[in-house]
Amino acid sequence: MFVSGLVSVFLFFHATGVEAFMVTTKNPNVRAKENEGADLYCTPSADFGADARVEWKFRDMKGSTTYVIFDGKPTTLYEGRVTKFDGMLRFSKVTRKDNGQYQCEVSNKQYVGDVNVNLTVLVPPSVPMCRIPTSVTTGHRVLLSCHDAEGSPSPTYKWYKDKTPLPENPSQFPAFKNYTYKINPLNGNLEFPSALVIDTGDYSCEAMNDAGPVQRCQAVRMEVRNINTGGIVAGVIVALLALALLCFGLWYAHRKGYMPKKSESKPKPSVVYQPSSESGDEEDGEFRQKSSFVV
Repeated sequence: MFVSGLVSVFLFFHATGVEAFMVTTKNPNVRAKENEGADLYCTPSADFGADARVEWKFRDMKGSTTYVIFDGKPTTLYEGRVTKFDGMLRFSKVTRKDNGQYQCEVSNKQYVGDVNVNLTVLVPPSVPMCRIPTSVTTGHRVLLSCHDAEGSPSPTYKWYKDKTPLPENPSQFPAFKNYTYKINPLNGNLEFPSALVIDTGDYSCEAMNDAGPVQRCQAVRMEVRNINTGGIVAGVIVALLALALLCFGLWYAHRKGYMPKKSESKPKPSVVYQPSSESGDEEDGEFRQKSSFVV
């Protein structure tokens, strides 16, 4: 009974052809040099029919999605350099902006299928931008950075000190067992959690991928110096002595009377207004001021 049920299910799907609606590609990872052509393949099964709708979408490295082929023809961004054929999308010329994932979607009135094709545009690395401090203090965290924005695929990085390559795991090499740095070959960072005097040297960085020759930035010397504790203490002592001398000088000047004394304030004369007692003035409705000062 169980076996006959499975056979019935198999015959049902085979009769309806559901399992045959598939979209495939013969090359899911396409690599092409910049400014050269590239072909992306997409083959739907015959079950979709001759009138199947085929659309191509592009998802860039930042996650944004746009149409490449819509309603059977290239969109405005791809006119003149993209051509759609049966089972293929052809670029006459690719640029680094074309890096990303392309989705071929095939549909009819009942079914939809799709396949993804990754396109990598090969661009050699350029001379990386290196940020290397020239002077640091022992015990401080120090970060050296190296980055190339041109290379595709994204370059990996290697650091050098005094023209000697720095291993990613210094503890595994006897010559570097006293070093505490950390290297990230993917983002190009060289970090010293706590800089030491032995970290002094000429540093440079290489950017590399499989699209072209290796590029290296110019070496920069980084000096790591000890904290001058004696100088700091001496400076504090000198500042305290200067403050003490200033306070003593003010006290001595005040005691000897060299400092100006505050002037004694005299009371201001008070002014009292006494109205006129003459009736004639009051009857006329006029007010005449007659001042009398009493001190």
